[in-house]
Amino acid sequence: MTANRYHFTLFAVCLTALATGALGWLLGNTALQNGAWLAVSLLMLAILAVETVRTLARREAGIDLLALLAIAGAVLLQEYLAGAVIAVMLASGRALEEYAAGRARRELSALLARAPRITHRFEDGELVEIPVAQVRPGDRLLVRPGEVLPVDGLLLSDTALLDESALTGEAMPVSRQRGERLSSGVVNAGEALEMRALADAASSTYAGIVRLAEQAQEAKAPFTRLADRYALLFIPLTLLLAGAAWWWSGDAVRALAVLVVATPCPLILAVPIALVSATSQAARRGILVKSGGALELLAQAEVMMFDKTGTLTTGKARLVEIVPAGGEEPEEVLRLAASVDQVSQHVTAQAIVAEARRRDLRLEMPAKVSEVPGAGVDGIVAGRRVRVGQADYLGLEGDWLRQVLRRMSYQGCSGAFVAIDGQPAGALLLADQIRLETPRTLRSLHRAGIRRTVMVSGDRQDVAETIAGALGIDAVLAERSPAEKVAAVRAERARGVTIMVGDGINAAPALAAAHVGVAMGARGAAASAEAADVVLLVDRLDRLPEALVIARRGRRIALQSVTVGMSLAVAGMLCAAAGWLTPVAGALLQEAIDVIAILNALRALRPGPDGRRRPRLPADVVEHLYREHQQLLPVLDRVDAVAAVIAGPAPEVARDELMALDVLLREQLLPHEREDEEVLYPRLAELLSGFDPLGAMSRTHREIFHLARLFSRLVEDLPEGPLAEVELVELRRILHSLAAILRLHFAQEEELFQSIAAEDAQPAMA
Repeated sequence: MTANRYHFTLFAVCLTALATGALGWLLGNTALQNGAWLAVSLLMLAILAVETVRTLARREAGIDLLALLAIAGAVLLQEYLAGAVIAVMLASGRALEEYAAGRARRELSALLARAPRITHRFEDGELVEIPVAQVRPGDRLLVRPGEVLPVDGLLLSDTALLDESALTGEAMPVSRQRGERLSSGVVNAGEALEMRALADAASSTYAGIVRLAEQAQEAKAPFTRLADRYALLFIPLTLLLAGAAWWWSGDAVRALAVLVVATPCPLILAVPIALVSATSQAARRGILVKSGGALELLAQAEVMMFDKTGTLTTGKARLVEIVPAGGEEPEEVLRLAASVDQVSQHVTAQAIVAEARRRDLRLEMPAKVSEVPGAGVDGIVAGRRVRVGQADYLGLEGDWLRQVLRRMSYQGCSGAFVAIDGQPAGALLLADQIRLETPRTLRSLHRAGIRRTVMVSGDRQDVAETIAGALGIDAVLAERSPAEKVAAVRAERARGVTIMVGDGINAAPALAAAHVGVAMGARGAAASAEAADVVLLVDRLDRLPEALVIARRGRRIALQSVTVGMSLAVAGMLCAAAGWLTPVAGALLQEAIDVIAILNALRALRPGPDGRRRPRLPADVVEHLYREHQQLLPVLDRVDAVAAVIAGPAPEVARDELMALDVLLREQLLPHEREDEEVLYPRLAELLSGFDPLGAMSRTHREIFHLARLFSRLVEDLPEGPLAEVELVELRRILHSLAAILRLHFAQEEELFQSIAAEDAQPAMA
C-alpha cells in the first residue's frame, strides 16, 4: 500500500471508530461506545509505539512521543473519547500532510508522466512507429504537433515552434531555426518537424532530468530535522508541566489534558509541509532540490564557490577584438580568416566562423587548403592567400607581435593571427565570455545573504584573475586540479555553510564535497548533475539566487508555523494545567492549532513578493536590440583600428581614416544611441521600478554624444599637411575614451536587456 493510501485508510478507520462510538453513546450502548473508542485508541497507540521505538533506535528526538503518552494516559484513565479524538486528529493530520506533500510534488511527478514512450523514424523512405528506447544517434525522426521531443537532436525543418516550459518554466513558445540543437522533453507547439537524433533516449537531456526527479522522490528527505531541534526542548517542558499539574491538583486528568494539548502536530506537520512546498516552488522555476536536507542547508548558506568555465562564463570562446597589423579593414580580416577556417574543426576556427556569421559577413569557400593540426590553416580566398593560426606558424616577429601578445596576457585572451599574401594582416583575440546574467547574479546573492564568494578554476592565474576582477569575486583559486578543488571546498566549509556551483565532470568531486553541490543544467547523465544536491535544469546562473530566496522563505515559513503553533500549544497547556480544559476539549483545540500551522506552511507553495512575475520585454524586441549591437560591432572595431593607425609610425596617412570614421559615427552610431535615448529608454523605464531608473545609462549617452562631437570638431579643423603631435595626442585620447565607453555601454545595455527579457528570448542572446 502506498503512503498516500495508508494514511487516508488509517484516517477513515479512526473516523469510523469515532463515529461508531458516538452512535453507541446516542443509543445508550456503553459497550459499543467504549469498545469502539478504546479500539481506535489502542490501534493508534500500537502504531505510535512502533514508530517511536524506531525513531529512538536511530537516536532521534521522537516527536511522536508526546502523542504516545497522551493516548496511553487516556486509555489508563479510561478517557476513551479523548484517546479516540487524539487518534482521529493524528490520522487526519498525517493524511493532510500526505495530501499537501503530494500536491507540492506534482511538478516533479509531471516530469515522469511526460516522458515520451514512442516516436516516428524514417526507414527506407517510410515512417515507422518505434519505442523511444530504439532511437540511435543519426536517426531521422518526425515529431508531430503536440508530441514531446524524444531525444536531443538537430532541427532539419526550416523552423519549429516549441513549448520549452517543462525545462525552462517559461510558458511562451520559442521559435527555432534549421540547424539549431533541440533538447528532449520540449513539446512541438507548431507544425510537424523533422530532426536528426544526436543521442539515444538514455543519454538525452530529458532522461537525465527524469532520473534526477526519481532520485528526488525516492530519497528519504530529513524534513523533520528542524522539528527535532524544537522537540528536544518541547518534550521535557511538556512532561514537567504535566507532572506539576498532577502534583499540584492531585488530578491525573489534568496531566492528561496537558499532554493532549501538547501533542506536537505543528512540529510533525508544519515543517515538512513548508519545506516540501518550497521544493515544489523551486521545481516550478527549473530548480531541482533533491532533498529537504539540501533545502535547509541552502537556506543557511554563507559561502558560495564557483567553477569558472561554463558556470561564471559561457564556456565558449567569442571574438572580443580585432587588432589590425596592416592596411586591411578589420571586417575584411575577419571575413577572410573565417572563410579559410570553414574547413577546420578546431574550436578557435569554429568561434571565428560563428562570429563572422553573426556579423552577416559574406564567406567564400577556400581553395588549395592545407592544415597543420594545432598550428593553423591556409588557403586561397578570392585569389588571395590567407593563413590563420599561431604566430610561429605564420612566421611573425617584431614589436607588433610583442604588443599583441602582451595585450592577450593582460586581458586573459587567446588569439589567432592572420596573414594575407604573406604580410601580417591582424590578430583575432578570443576569450571565454562572462555570462550576461553573472554580474547581476552575484549582486543578488550578496543581497540574499551570501557573505563570501570564491572562484576555483583549473585555468591559468592571469585568466582567472581577469574574470574575477571583472566580477568582484572575493577570492580566486586558480590552476587547481579536481583533487585541489575538493581540498579548497573543505577549507571553505570551516567558514560556514558552503555551496559549490559547477558544470562538468571535473567539478563533480567538489560538488560532492560541499555542504550543497549545485550543478548547472541536467545535461544527460552528466557526473556533476548526479553528484549535486541541487540541479539548475535551465542553463542560467540567475536561478541560483532564486533558489536561495525560495529556500530561505520556505525555512522562514516553517519556523513561523512552528513558533505560532507551539506558542498556542503552550497557552493551551497552561489552561489545561489550570483545569480550564478537559482532555477532549484539548484535543479539539490542538486540531485547530494544527489547521493554523498547516495553512501557514502552505504559503511556501506560492512565490514571495520578489518571485512574482513582472512585465517583460518580448522576445522579438530583445532579438532586435541585440542584433543592432551586433551590427555596430564593426564601428567599434573601426574606432580601435583608427586609434592604432594614428599611433603608428606614419600618422600622416590617418587623415582619410579619421574623416571616414567621423562619417561612420554620425551616420550609424549616433542615430542608434539617440533612438535608444528617445524611444527605447522610456519603454524600458516602464518595466523598471524607482524614479528615473535609467538615469545613469542616459548619462553615458550624453558622454558618448560629447566625445563624438569633440572628435567631429577636431576632424573638421584638421590642418593641411602633417598632423601636429598635440592634435594626435588629443585624437588618440578621444578615440580610446570613446571605444572604452562604447564597449562598457553595450555590455551594460545587454545585461539590462537580459534582466528584463522574457525567458524565451534568452537563446537569442547567448
